[in-house]
Amino acid sequence: MATRKLNRLNPLAVKRATKPGYLADGGNLYLLIGPGGTKSWVMRYTLAGRTREMGLGGLNDVSLGDARKRCAEARRQLLDGDDPLTLRRAMLREKRNAQTQARTFKECAEAYVKAHEAGWRNAKHRAQWRSTLERYAYPVLGSLDVRSIDTSHVMRALEPHWLTKNETMSRLRGRIESILGWAAVHGYRPGGENPARWKDHLDKLLPSPGKVQRETSRHHPALPYSEIGAFMRELRERHGMAARLLEFEILTTTRPGEVRGATWGEIDLEAKIWTIPGLRMKGGQEHRVPLSDDAVKLLEALPRRNDLVFFAPRGGALSDMAPGAVLKRMGHGDVTAHGTARSTFRDWAAECTNFPRELAEKALAHALKSEVEAAYQRSDLLMKRRAMMEAWAKFCATVPRVADVLPMNGKRRAK
Repeated sequence: MATRKLNRLNPLAVKRATKPGYLADGGNLYLLIGPGGTKSWVMRYTLAGRTREMGLGGLNDVSLGDARKRCAEARRQLLDGDDPLTLRRAMLREKRNAQTQARTFKECAEAYVKAHEAGWRNAKHRAQWRSTLERYAYPVLGSLDVRSIDTSHVMRALEPHWLTKNETMSRLRGRIESILGWAAVHGYRPGGENPARWKDHLDKLLPSPGKVQRETSRHHPALPYSEIGAFMRELRERHGMAARLLEFEILTTTRPGEVRGATWGEIDLEAKIWTIPGLRMKGGQEHRVPLSDDAVKLLEALPRRNDLVFFAPRGGALSDMAPGAVLKRMGHGDVTAHGTARSTFRDWAAECTNFPRELAEKALAHALKSEVEAAYQRSDLLMKRRAMMEAWAKFCATVPRVADVLPMNGKRRAK
């Protein structure tokens, strides 16, 4: 290996050289001049008795100084007993293979959904997967190579909405974890810890979903149950489909989306049962609602323009803002329809009745926290809930008598 007399050339000599052949700079570096005047850098060396030549780039792309640096690096590889040309070819093969296997997060997500959606319980679940990914994950992760995704990327997708939309973000985190795990198994992502995992990782960076959701649940202000009778009397004096929707929501203690999507095909007036399909339930499970006499009367008085029970003036579904608008017009803008329909009922059941807690939880379609309890209680307790819903409807129709007030002059007057 000739390494004597390094740096023989200078930029001017390189520029003026025109004779085809090799022009030595020293240290195995040569300027190769082609018959047509093209110039490029090559490294010539002998290894195991065999002379080899490795291109280092054309003169237009690689300067004299850069060519010397590249040649020096290759000489170090030779000193280590490696063949620089073999190493470079291996590196190029690895790079081509990596490019062939490169996948964006979005590509992996779509492949994961396609592979698994047949086993998901319903169309709503499949739609939720796609909508959460499109709305929250793709803007941050979608175009990234899955190999490059780390904790900071996952946090950028989750953290902005973790406190305000925690249930959605918690589900999204699990979905990102599943997609990255799928990518790792398929060789699109190197092995190692999944940056979207919760235990001993993101749980150190984000507050637990349970705590956040308990805090969020307080953000559904509700009427005190002592005021529900007076409220319902005023509500029943109001005209319009939105007012009837809110009234029905309170009588059935259901969620706004469940009521807005109600169809006549789900309601059996004779049996006094409303069967909400799992597609529209938060928990994804079908839920039967026993209808009180007051709820049935409300339904019987409604016009039927299409299959929707509660419809907008133009025939479509009512806006999710409609019940809140009714509350504001009634001077109750400080409470929510969700809170008034469900939290007010839950407080009444706990403080004013002897109905078991589990019965109220069933009425609200809450999953039982105890797995053992849930395993044994497979019935939806419809008949027992019917008695509770009749009692709730009766309470909603009762306006408590205001106690007499004793003024300062000692004479009692009625309020």
